[in-house]
Amino acid sequence: MPIDAAKALAADPRLGDIGWDHKDVQLYHLGLGAGRPATDPDELRYTLESKLHVLPSFATVAGAGMAMLGGLAAPGIDVNLAAVLHGGHSIELHRPIPVKGRATSRSKVAAVYDKGKAAVIVLRSEVADADGPLWTSDAQIFVRGEGGFGGERGPSAKEKLPGRAPDRTEERHIREDQALLYRLSGDWNPLHADPEFAKTAGFDQPILHGLCSYGMTLKAVVDTALGGDVSRVRAYRTRFAGIVYPGETLRIRMWQEPGRVQVSVTAAERDDAPVLADTVVEHA
Repeated sequence: MPIDAAKALAADPRLGDIGWDHKDVQLYHLGLGAGRPATDPDELRYTLESKLHVLPSFATVAGAGMAMLGGLAAPGIDVNLAAVLHGGHSIELHRPIPVKGRATSRSKVAAVYDKGKAAVIVLRSEVADADGPLWTSDAQIFVRGEGGFGGERGPSAKEKLPGRAPDRTEERHIREDQALLYRLSGDWNPLHADPEFAKTAGFDQPILHGLCSYGMTLKAVVDTALGGDVSRVRAYRTRFAGIVYPGETLRIRMWQEPGRVQVSVTAAERDDAPVLADTVVEHA
């Protein structure tokens, strides 16, 4: 059944209540590889409740939120989940995320683009608590075989890398069990845990969650380029360009510019195969 873009865009937003506390935040941080070395004061900001701050990419899992999948059930959207890929993600922070909170999530289809052989659906979640807006999160969902319905092609998010050497290059090793730990924050897709399922999907072994690479990258940028201050992050966006396996190493190259850090993320052991592209952290 073709996507009915007009119907999807006109649909009423879905409202939901979400909540989290320090345990959810700590589990998320551990799933990104935080806590190495365990007694490092800089790492204790991610693991010890008395010193805890919240990495802004926690917005992607707050309330065990997989609102992305719920959005694919919106009126006018009738797609085969086997044809769905998470193509990119962006978050805008309106203020720092508290360690403990209750909030309301307002989710809707914000845009539908026609890429010819595929469609891109932008699922937007706006989250606010009693004190006002907290964050806005956009998931760009790529649906193979659902283009050609005559819609707008949409903007290009390409970011040309600077023609100079990066200002920083960091490497972050992915533990063998990291996907198993990260999935406890809410993404239970067996692709990231079950070897047999991964083989049916065309992979030699389970792959790491794209949003785990996304969080690991933001942590590396915060810890190095932003002096460990999570409150400086204003927005963060990326395009998922390839896969990475548990046991491999993310190579994270950073170019610092006024008000932003441009980032390239590759798999070090596989000749710098792309993992994240068009990646930018905007900051104060």
